[in-house]
Amino acid sequence: MRLRRRVIQAGLVVVGLSLLAAPATAQSVNRAAIDELNAQLLYVALPLTLFVELTLVYVIYRFRNNDDPKPTVDDPALEVTWTAATGAILVFVGVSAFVVMANPYITPAAAETSADGGDAFTNDTEIDVLAYQWGWEFSYGEANITTEERLVLPADQNVTFRLQTTDVIHAIYIPQLGVKQDIFPGRTMTARTHATEPGEYRLYCAEMCGAGHSKMNATVVVKNQSAYDTWMENQTAAAG
Repeated sequence: MRLRRRVIQAGLVVVGLSLLAAPATAQSVNRAAIDELNAQLLYVALPLTLFVELTLVYVIYRFRNNDDPKPTVDDPALEVTWTAATGAILVFVGVSAFVVMANPYITPAAAETSADGGDAFTNDTEIDVLAYQWGWEFSYGEANITTEERLVLPADQNVTFRLQTTDVIHAIYIPQLGVKQDIFPGRTMTARTHATEPGEYRLYCAEMCGAGHSKMNATVVVKNQSAYDTWMENQTAAAG
């Protein structure tokens, strides 16, 4: 009885910790999709983990003094049940992951395809991102503005990045916005985001690119539309 009570208490602690570990409000559409997938997988994995661990504890306790173990009896119904349950779980995980990976904000290939063939992408803010050893350059083509180590984005707007590198493989990584994409020499890669929370975030190179890799960072600033328009006007005036 005491063991059962402790096992139940441990299960409640695990459930409580999982609820407390729920992510805060996502800062972008990308991040929201990733967090939602993680939550779905957690809700599937947690009951299975508790079931396996509780079964293990019960078996250890129940048969701790069994000096004359008997062979396991075949149970076709049980075997079919757990095989079907495992298959259903794998299908759920696969479908959930596919839906997220097909999201044009997550997968560059989906973003590129949509950008070429869909009217929904024509109003995106396009920014050319140039990676080099060891820094970042961001060009706003229509406004003829170029910045270094500082990327400014409008909130609540779709943004498409055209990514290039002048030398080796780099990778743009903005954790809080859910953006991550490798950049290969001689190719133009595509990434996309839709930031929802104004603020400052960090941008990193996520590909080991040489001795200065650890210093290849930048600041990402998300501004509301009026503040972004003002910033663009000031940058244009300064360039002029």
